[in-house]
Amino acid sequence: MEIADEAVRLFVSQGVAATTAEDIAAAAGVSTRTLWRYLRSKEDCARPLLTAGMDLITARLRTHWGQGGSLAQAFADADDPGLAAAQHVDALRDLVRLSRDEPGLRAVWLQARFDAEAVFAGVIADGTDRSAHDLAVRLEAGMLNAALRIVVEDWALRPDDPAGPSVGETLAQALHTMTQLLDPEASVALGRKPMILRPATGPRSGG
Repeated sequence: MEIADEAVRLFVSQGVAATTAEDIAAAAGVSTRTLWRYLRSKEDCARPLLTAGMDLITARLRTHWGQGGSLAQAFADADDPGLAAAQHVDALRDLVRLSRDEPGLRAVWLQARFDAEAVFAGVIADGTDRSAHDLAVRLEAGMLNAALRIVVEDWALRPDDPAGPSVGETLAQALHTMTQLLDPEASVALGRKPMILRPATGPRSGG
């Protein structure tokens, strides 16, 4: 994780284009050869910030199914938002901000989200006794993945506010909102037009 932290720090302080793999290796105290042994590009040095978050999210999901309760509550009650350890939150925020304008970092961010979807599908399948190839499981994994991406980007791009909601609280709110959007009765109760209309189940008149 130290390599990722140092990479993002250098990207912020001197720009991605001006930062070399040699710079990152020297700052992290490793050889350039070691760096290239495990990473494909200098931008890829930041990937551990994202994969560590995915590992924590999947652990939170497994705990959720073991203890019961709503998925949103599993994140809202968490002291750790499950995206990165506290000491890496600033680096994660900087990385997501940089990814908006740096194609190389954006590619790393999107690839990490793409990889996460299959992992989430596997965890959901295990927790609900279904196949990871089940269409509904894949859709649920895709919705969770999309919610996570949007929440992290929203959190990273809004002005710094120590008193503002945490990433975990924001993710819980997003999951709750998704549940309402997919439930026609809940949408109507809130005065909104349902996003999804269920087919009529009553008898049809004969023609």
